[in-house]
Amino acid sequence: MSNIFSVKDKVVVITGGTGVLGSCIGKYLASEGAKVVILGRRKEEGDAIVKEIKDNGGEAMFLVTDVMDKDVVERNCADILAAYGKVDSLLNAAGGNMPGATIPPSGTFFDVNVSEFERVLNVNLTGTVIPTQVFLKPMVKAGKGTIVNFSSMAAFRPLTRVMGYGAAKAGISNFTAFMANEVAVKFSPEIRVNAIAPGFFLTNQNRSLLTNPDGSYTERGQDVIRQTPFKRFGRAEELCGTIQYLISDASSFVTGTVAVVDGGFNVFAM
Repeated sequence: MSNIFSVKDKVVVITGGTGVLGSCIGKYLASEGAKVVILGRRKEEGDAIVKEIKDNGGEAMFLVTDVMDKDVVERNCADILAAYGKVDSLLNAAGGNMPGATIPPSGTFFDVNVSEFERVLNVNLTGTVIPTQVFLKPMVKAGKGTIVNFSSMAAFRPLTRVMGYGAAKAGISNFTAFMANEVAVKFSPEIRVNAIAPGFFLTNQNRSLLTNPDGSYTERGQDVIRQTPFKRFGRAEELCGTIQYLISDASSFVTGTVAVVDGGFNVFAM
């Protein structure tokens, strides 16, 4: 039982792996002995992450991907299997938002750009479904594996402005529950599907929304902190322990859950 949290020699694929959260998780898992595959669109950043991991004694590779193009993801999978022979875990961390899928304070629902709304649904929800479909196949062949999807606070209750993003993340939570049953019943109970729902963490996408150039909080940032019992934003490394738990044997009887890491935001009470 002493090694139930071990991820040593597990091949872990991370979509959106060049982002603030994905890269932090990848570096941590590599330090714990996992063989990390960073998938992303930015080659220069991906190569830099892999170099840092290898410089610190870890094992990693980077592949350029497009999570909305199944042919590209299938080529990624083939390259990974050629290098490592298996896929133990998939972290679906790719996602994002677009201005047209949000409603600014001075706007209304009628200002939503339907094309950008669809794009946000695709990059978050379809961009989770496609990698899952591709990387689930080697897990089914092996009879075991873990998948962790990235949900959000916006999946639990509607947050003002981020209509498209909230709809997509709610879909991811539902997809997680659906897939947990689907794979356990039809393939193997040793294939588990869970999700993580980060609270508010500063990333390249939301930094200007939540903080001013001088580091002080914007009005929206103040609203978030007011409703977070811990009275601060999360730090990327604070997701690592939950991820390790969900992909290790420590959670061998856990599937279909959404693990919340939010400093209490979702349970805030007046």
